[in-house]
Amino acid sequence: MTLAGLSDAPQVQALVIGGGINGISVFRELALQGLRVLLIDRGDFCGACSSAPSRMIHGGLRYLENGEFALVRESLAERDALLRNAPHMVFPLATTVPIRKRFSGLLNGAISFAGLKGKPAERGSLAIRAGLTLYDLYTRKRRALPGSRFRGKAETHRLWPGLQPELRFSATYYDAWISHPERLGIELVADSLSANENAMVLNHAEVGREADGTLTLTDHLTGATLPVRPDVIVNATGAWVDQTNLRLFPAGDDAPDRFVGGTKGSHLILDHPELHAALSGHMIYFENVDGRVCILFPYLGRVLIGSTDIRVDEPGEVRCEDAEVDYILKSLANVFPGITVRPEQIVYRFAGVRPLPRSDKAFTGRISRDHATRNLGGDPPVLCMIGGKWTTFRAFGEQCADMALEVLGRPRTVDTRDRPIGGGAGFPGNEAGVRDLVGDLARSFGVDRDRAAHAVLHYGTRAGEILRVCREAGDDEPLEDGTAYTVAELRHLIRTEHVGGLDDLMLRRTSLAITGALSMAMIERASDLLAGELKWSAAQADAAKRAFLDLLETRHGLDAETLQNRNAKGNGECGSVARHA
Repeated sequence: MTLAGLSDAPQVQALVIGGGINGISVFRELALQGLRVLLIDRGDFCGACSSAPSRMIHGGLRYLENGEFALVRESLAERDALLRNAPHMVFPLATTVPIRKRFSGLLNGAISFAGLKGKPAERGSLAIRAGLTLYDLYTRKRRALPGSRFRGKAETHRLWPGLQPELRFSATYYDAWISHPERLGIELVADSLSANENAMVLNHAEVGREADGTLTLTDHLTGATLPVRPDVIVNATGAWVDQTNLRLFPAGDDAPDRFVGGTKGSHLILDHPELHAALSGHMIYFENVDGRVCILFPYLGRVLIGSTDIRVDEPGEVRCEDAEVDYILKSLANVFPGITVRPEQIVYRFAGVRPLPRSDKAFTGRISRDHATRNLGGDPPVLCMIGGKWTTFRAFGEQCADMALEVLGRPRTVDTRDRPIGGGAGFPGNEAGVRDLVGDLARSFGVDRDRAAHAVLHYGTRAGEILRVCREAGDDEPLEDGTAYTVAELRHLIRTEHVGGLDDLMLRRTSLAITGALSMAMIERASDLLAGELKWSAAQADAAKRAFLDLLETRHGLDAETLQNRNAKGNGECGSVARHA
């Protein structure tokens, strides 16, 4: 439909290149203003950096050391907005900081202000108390979460007996976590398309400039090419911003400045009941021996731990290397020294490049996490989105869209600060309400509470729509024993959510891979579904499956033997909403 629409009318008011969360955000902003706007991505939506966040929605406590007070205020406001607008996917997260010292780290902020580049000293209780006082102060007028509190040694070890014995204090504050970030991106796309029939999206496509200056769009799934004529371009390609700029400006023009110099962050997902229990529902936010901040928290019935922060000058297909696995597990030993992790308990690994502003700071933790939009000029003008993080996607998209609207001479007519996202519209505001929703769906559609809870966890108040479609499809049977996902559900996702391949479906539209539930039998069944829906030949289906298995092994640590051993093991996920069932 998008290709047909562009073929008939290639002129668009705005072209957004890059379907990560920031590109989706500015696309949404422009679509809601009624513009004819096109969003494209050379891969899948939220398929690169935006699929590999720490899954935190947070204010950025450590940014205070860098003096980024405005960023922290903005991040806290956007965190609270997401708790309101996407309550089906964004949840409060009690966060505990273990503390060994009292006075250490008091000069970290002063050192940063002085422009020194070294790593910060270990944060002591006084430095952390000062930071949390500011955190509480910034949200005092709109208190969405409990305030911070401190504990002494005895209470800390009573609540977390497995923590390192030399701890003297702990501090707990609240931020938030996101259950399915990639799905939230898809919901933003769907909302935008529903609100504006002139808005268009195309993944697995990219744009290039011909020798005569014409911009040409290539659809990698069909091979089709066609011209596109935008009035303004938004370069939202994240870590690839600089490479994209080189493609957009004609040869012979002065090359644009380089804006981005990212860092790689890697994470592990552990199936570790002992560690899960030791966390007592909290995230542990701690320093590794090298001064880098690490996190450890319960995630969909598993444990998420990370991350690394390795400078990347030229982004590409990154993966969590074995040396990073060792680094992450050694960091765990510094927090819970009595807990060990066996190799088979690592059920998934992932990595992404943070698109940070270019910096020469030696300690990567000192590099700003802020964002900005630059108007690079050109014909048509190119607006370049630099930096940004998951928490602030709405604010960043709003700011970039306002610049685009100014270029186009268009007013803003719709504000998104309090606009619900997808299945967050009308979602219950308390646990009792969620339990009632799960029970009502189970009775209405004749499914058990686990299946109803699964639908609520993934689709919020749109769960009923999904269950209705599945019931009417006639093949609403589990994809494999032990999982709540069904054949009818996956077919619906393929038909309605821009799925172009196995990785789109199994890594981003579902949570099967990241929770350690994905098996070879599931992959084979999903491959057959995709082949039927996308009209693949037997050779295409086989090539797609082999490519996906190679991706799982090289980038996520899942080899064919592991996937085979999971067949019919019942490795279902346990999500946050399931506790309400």
